Amino acid sequence: MAAAEPKPPAGAAAAGRLARGCWSAFWDYETPKVIVVKNRRLGVVYRAVQLLILLYFVWYVFIVQKSYQDSETGPESSVITKVKGITFSERKVWDVEEYVKPPEGGSVFSIITRIEVTPSQTLGTCPESVRVSNASCDTDEDCVAEQLDMLGSGLRTGRCVPYYQGSAKTCEVWGWCPVEDGASVSQFLGKMAPNFTILIKNSIHYPKFQFSKGNIEHRKDGYLKRCTFDEVSDPYCPIFKLGFIVEQAGENFTELAHTGGVIGVIINWDCDLDLSASKCNPKYSFRRLDPKHVPASSGYNFRFAKYYKVNGSATRTLIKAYGIRIDVIVHGQAGKFSLIPTIINLATALTSIGVGSFLCDWILLTFMNKNKVYSHKKFDKVCTPRRSSGSWPVTLALVLGQAAPPPCPCSADPGQSLAAPPPWPCPASAPSEQMADTPEQTVGPELCASEPSRQDSTLTDPRGLAQL
Repeated sequence: MAAAEPKPPAGAAAAGRLARGCWSAFWDYETPKVIVVKNRRLGVVYRAVQLLILLYFVWYVFIVQKSYQDSETGPESSVITKVKGITFSERKVWDVEEYVKPPEGGSVFSIITRIEVTPSQTLGTCPESVRVSNASCDTDEDCVAEQLDMLGSGLRTGRCVPYYQGSAKTCEVWGWCPVEDGASVSQFLGKMAPNFTILIKNSIHYPKFQFSKGNIEHRKDGYLKRCTFDEVSDPYCPIFKLGFIVEQAGENFTELAHTGGVIGVIINWDCDLDLSASKCNPKYSFRRLDPKHVPASSGYNFRFAKYYKVNGSATRTLIKAYGIRIDVIVHGQAGKFSLIPTIINLATALTSIGVGSFLCDWILLTFMNKNKVYSHKKFDKVCTPRRSSGSWPVTLALVLGQAAPPPCPCSADPGQSLAAPPPWPCPASAPSEQMADTPEQTVGPELCASEPSRQDSTLTDPRGLAQL
């Protein structure tokens, strides 16, 4: 007699049946069940949530944010500036060539309003500035020869010499002498500076929409020679007085001229290209960019020198300049109707309206007095009997070591043979699950569902409701 073939382990067979059952359940179809709840308070909450969502999308998303448009930020931009005006100090008259740095007319430039001049510096030896650390001394031993301080004025000679004024002594250095502290003279150029005029030419281009525009009106009657900027009457005359810019930034001109500072001229091009090009206009704003309340970083100054020769010796005039630096900053955004963002935002709006149903279902199944009754009415399961013994609820129960679920009562078919196998049990229904099993091999057309008498009794049976 041939040896009997070994049987596979029971656990492996059960796992295989479970896998097949899960794969079959994956293809089940779920459909929502519509239940009308006659509850005024719940209905008010539902409509209020829908109204709020609708107002948010209509007013904020579509009207304020204009989400139906395709947009482009950061336009391509060019800026050209030109300053005009003259002023004077205690010693001389100053014109544009002297007080504007750099003179090229770019988007960043400085207007000098005060200077500290150290004239006639030549290469030689002189006392170091008292503001340099370790420069003070009592004897030559306190000064190290050929020592170079990066924050100093030159190379130390090793001698301790009297300072320019008073009884103090500092180490002697070899460099441009006299040093800045020893012979500087202050001059104020800000008396006429508020009347300086600044022309700011700006052109922008949005490549996505092939749209270009400038901030100057095209007129041939000498308009720019006799106009200044006014937001209402002359918006396309970009000629600003320096005093107007400082005033709009909220600063005191005299104080700013003495200490220096950085003022930003912001040009904003926000354009709705669904309208005509005449509606796309620049908006100007002004503000101080450097932190004036922080002494360590407040103010603005720089140094430069003018070189010449006296009796064949190299000589220079050192100038420490305080001024108002102007930074012209251009930004903006353009938008134009596009079908794709419109469809996306409409779909988002329609989907978001479903939040009202989700919220009301949660209230209905959690906080209402008859929440278990609502749960029983809301979740149903429809299944059909199978021949196969691989039904996944039965297999799952066997793998977990539990008894198989009790069979669902099905209506008897008078024409069915007594020898036909009984229908397989249906899986226990759960409130969070909707399922309809597709039959593989059915015995008859009957649907496995709870009998009406059992449903009525279940509504009043707390134990039965707990099993849903």
